[in-house]
Amino acid sequence: MLAARLHVIPTALLLATILTATLPGPAAALFDSLLAPKAKLWKRWTAHDPKSTRTIDHRNWERLLQRYVARGADGLNRVAYARITPADRKTLDAYIARLAATPISRFSRNEQRAYWINLYNALTLQVVLKRYPVRSIRDIDISPGLLADGPWDRKLLTIEGTRVSLNDIEHRILRPIWRDPRIHYAVNCASVGCPNLRRIAFTAGNTAQMLEASARDYINSPRGVAFKGSDMVVSSIFVWFKSDFGRNDAAVLAHLRHYAAPPLKARLAKITSLSKHRYDWRLNSRP
Repeated sequence: MLAARLHVIPTALLLATILTATLPGPAAALFDSLLAPKAKLWKRWTAHDPKSTRTIDHRNWERLLQRYVARGADGLNRVAYARITPADRKTLDAYIARLAATPISRFSRNEQRAYWINLYNALTLQVVLKRYPVRSIRDIDISPGLLADGPWDRKLLTIEGTRVSLNDIEHRILRPIWRDPRIHYAVNCASVGCPNLRRIAFTAGNTAQMLEASARDYINSPRGVAFKGSDMVVSSIFVWFKSDFGRNDAAVLAHLRHYAAPPLKARLAKITSLSKHRYDWRLNSRP
C-alpha cells in the first residue's frame, strides 16, 4: 500500500506526534493528512500504447510469493524472509532486472498497472532482504538526506533511462495515473499495518478482481477497521490519504461501508466521522 506511509523526517515526525497527542481528533487527523505524500503526476510515465497486446510474465514473482508468503490465523500475510534461499534471491533480482529492462511505455494501461504494482512489491522485498533482520522497514534509512527516514526516496533502479524510487512508483505513477483508492490495498510496505502482500502476482487480467478482493480483505480485518467499545479505530491509510477516497470523512465512510461485511456495515452505519487511527510499522515477518 502503499508505500511511504507518513514519510517525513524524524524532526517533523516528532512534532507530529506531540501535536496529534494534544489536538482533538479531527484536527489531529487533518494534521496527519497534511504530512502524507501527495499524488503528483510524473507525466513522463503517462505514455502507453492502447493497441498493444503484449504481455509481461510475472510467473517467477508469483512462485516466490507462493513459496514464502503465508496467511496467519490473524488474517495477516507474513513473509518468511529468513528462509529465502540464495537461489531465490537471485530469482528475485533477475525478475526486477527484467522489469527494469522492459520498455513499459509501449504497453497497454492494464499491463502497466500490474507491472508497477508487482515492481513496487518486489522492490520492497528486495530492500528488506538486503538488510534483514530489521524490526521495521523504517529502520532502513537509505533515502538521500542527513535526516533520511526509510528507503522510499532512494532511486533504486533505472527504467527507460530514468531513475525511479518507491515513492515515485506509488505517489507519482500509480496514484495519479489511475486515481483509484484501491491502489492502497495493492502496494505493500512490508509492515504489519499494511494491506496484505498477495500470494498471487497481479496481471492485466486479474488486477480488477484482485483490487476488489484486497479492499474487502483489509477493510474487514482489524488492521483496516476495529472497534474499542463504541470507538472506531481505522487504519491511518484512510486518514493520511483521505483525498484518494473522497473529499471528507463521509466519503471515506461510504467507501468502508461498500466493502464491509454485514456485521461491520451495521456498526459503520452509526459512525459519522473518523477520529482515531493507527498504523503498525513492525515488519511483516514470519517467525
